Amino acid sequence: MNEHEQLALRFEENRGHLRAVAYRMLGSLAEAEDAAQEAWLRLSRTDVSDVGNLGGWLTTVVSRVCLDMLRSRKSRREDALDTYVPDPVLGELGPEDEAVQADAIGLALLVVLETLSPAERLAFVLHDMFGVGFDDIATIVDKSPAATRQLASRARRRVQGAPVSDGDVGRQRAIVEAFMAASRGGDFEGLLALLDPEVLLRADAGAASAQHAGPAVSKLVRGAKAVVEQALMFSRMGPYLQVALVNGTPGLITVVNGRLMGVMAVTVTDGLITELDILADVERLEVIPLPA
Repeated sequence: MNEHEQLALRFEENRGHLRAVAYRMLGSLAEAEDAAQEAWLRLSRTDVSDVGNLGGWLTTVVSRVCLDMLRSRKSRREDALDTYVPDPVLGELGPEDEAVQADAIGLALLVVLETLSPAERLAFVLHDMFGVGFDDIATIVDKSPAATRQLASRARRRVQGAPVSDGDVGRQRAIVEAFMAASRGGDFEGLLALLDPEVLLRADAGAASAQHAGPAVSKLVRGAKAVVEQALMFSRMGPYLQVALVNGTPGLITVVNGRLMGVMAVTVTDGLITELDILADVERLEVIPLPA
């Protein structure tokens, strides 16, 4: 094995970690893969013979790549950001609900991360999620460690308001299955009983319009009764609903003729559904692999 092949092998050992960092930074599976690949290109062009911690070096590189990508994104209009849902990561729930990913990040939390500035998001993700020290982060954002600490602190205050699902996966799955059954049956009262009175539904249909997409239009709906009215509109899709793991917790996917047509992340808090995040953007769904 030559030196280049050894370097490629060492990179592959870190690729999963780099994609995890980039996904939390960017909320996009395709962009996360691009960022990881850019890290490899930079590694292949650099003499790292004197680098003692290659994993740390690569984390710094991919973080800088992500920061550049965040800063170069075209600003989304505020109303578009309100209904933006990041790319979900899908998995299959085992018969005993043992398939939860230990390092999963909820889609509802990713939605909140979208509201942070690029530097705030980087500081929060690296420090709070991956334990990177503020001295190291400071060199990436070109600020003092004290200023970097403040970035993370501001981000943390924003993130604290994000809904988080209960830890009981079996209970979450039961509620999601009950929601699916009530939706299929058009059970208004049954749906109301599952929803928190202040439940939030966020639907992202991308560039779809009512003319072309029917009910699959980007929207933000608040309140249990209003959400139930929306849920009943989708009852015709009931036969195509399946329970799946969505970013580490039970959710719903819509599969028609083997094609992914929708993903719903369900946040359950204190036994009630507090948030529903739906991705119905067909173009983005096309590149998301179905669970095994």
